Amino acid sequence: MNFAIIDLPIRKLAVDLASGFSRHWHGGDAYRSMYFNALSMSFPVGEQFFIDSVRAGAATLPQDERHAPLQAMVAQFVGQEATHRHLHSLYNRHLETHNLRNRWQGWAQRRVNWSRRFGLSPRNVVAVTAAYEHLTAVFADTLLRHDLMQGAEEQMQTLWRWHAAEETEHKAVAFELYRAMGGGALRRIAWYCYVFCIFSLESNVQTLLNLKRDGSLLRRSTWGSALAFWFGRTGQLRLCARALMAYLRPTFHPDDDDNRAAAAQWLEDNHARWTRMK
Repeated sequence: MNFAIIDLPIRKLAVDLASGFSRHWHGGDAYRSMYFNALSMSFPVGEQFFIDSVRAGAATLPQDERHAPLQAMVAQFVGQEATHRHLHSLYNRHLETHNLRNRWQGWAQRRVNWSRRFGLSPRNVVAVTAAYEHLTAVFADTLLRHDLMQGAEEQMQTLWRWHAAEETEHKAVAFELYRAMGGGALRRIAWYCYVFCIFSLESNVQTLLNLKRDGSLLRRSTWGSALAFWFGRTGQLRLCARALMAYLRPTFHPDDDDNRAAAAQWLEDNHARWTRMK
């Protein structure tokens, strides 16, 4: 096995989500606030699925010295994802006080239940996890390098940048596990196409539902913000398209784009905001 061995500390983040945050916490921007709220709504179920998937995948590997570094990274990956799940559960609990309804978690849980009912193999569920990890890593890198949290409330900036930094750190773990399990490019790419479609649909539908319940769906400023966020000079489609498409290459590897520097720099500059647990 030949891959970069990365230390993935499990961190306790110094944010107080119990104190809450404003309805339009992203600088008063309804669209951006509701879009990132939608993403958070998917995380607790999604992160648990990722944890269960890599555990099941790692259990299929021989327990030997050759696989020991990957097993160690999987354990750290699980720890990081567990902290993400916990904090976003607190985040989502506060969204209920804003009268927002989390439909995405139900959609995601039904798919998880389906995969278990029909006995989706560990190799397939790890392929699905690797696909989601690529999506989140691309968006995380964009968030950090293009400061998508500028103007947001301070604790929300901290939460999202920390999450983005850790997603960038562990972006290759599920991918490497999939390769170690003997997974090939065709299966990986097929699952990515499926995941990309599902994620694109559900993230946008949940955002629209959030905006409707927020009362800001039909405001001109909402749609102006949405157009700028996706299609503007620094819009998400412009910034992310090439990186998202890269996963379709048979020879793709997450470390083809050596972008961990921005994540490492944020973690170093903000070391007072987190404590290493393991």
